Amino acid sequence: MNDHGRDLAALHGATERLLIAVGKLDNAAVAAPSRLPGWSRGHILAHLSRNADALVNVLTGRPMYASAEAREADIERDADRPLETQLTDLRESEARFEETCAAPADWSRTVELRNGVMDSASRVPFRRLVEMELHHVDLDIGYELEDLPTEFLQQEIAFLTQRFRGNATVPPVLIRQADGRSLTTGRAGDDAITVTGSQAELVGWLAGRRPGSALTTTGGELPVLPAL
Repeated sequence: MNDHGRDLAALHGATERLLIAVGKLDNAAVAAPSRLPGWSRGHILAHLSRNADALVNVLTGRPMYASAEAREADIERDADRPLETQLTDLRESEARFEETCAAPADWSRTVELRNGVMDSASRVPFRRLVEMELHHVDLDIGYELEDLPTEFLQQEIAFLTQRFRGNATVPPVLIRQADGRSLTTGRAGDDAITVTGSQAELVGWLAGRRPGSALTTTGGELPVLPAL
């Protein structure tokens, strides 16, 4: 069950961690490449700020972005700003998102995200938490998948396995975590490939951050997952 209150509390902590870490950088470091191909750290920070505003749009019944082109243009426009400008924008945009979430609302309602994706409003804070935590790793400033909170890793594994469940391009997969918990994903079928590993490695593979070379597979090769 989605718990937006829990996710908002986790988001607040994740945002503070990122702001403190980024605050130790300088303008040259912000302009340096991130782990995401073609994006500097400034691109990631700009994306995080604009994503907060986009999720405010979602929660208030407006289109998430005016268009895919407008989304990309806004990130490019804001990517090269100085560190202090990036930090101020991220603080203020996150505050707008949290203020919107604090307003009385029907959290059981269905909202529309990008590309026609529909979801419960109650999951929007978790989607924002995913952006904050994974992009902190993408910044390549010393925060790794292994540093992510255990509860977040478990939620993200459950979220991503649900996202790929029923996908005809993904073979039947049984994901087995090192602690013994297991989940299924991919298309239906009896001959599932079993993928075993730590929470961090599983999230790295499911979220497209690692190739999965540290995972153990039986019953077939590690599937190539579609882009998120």
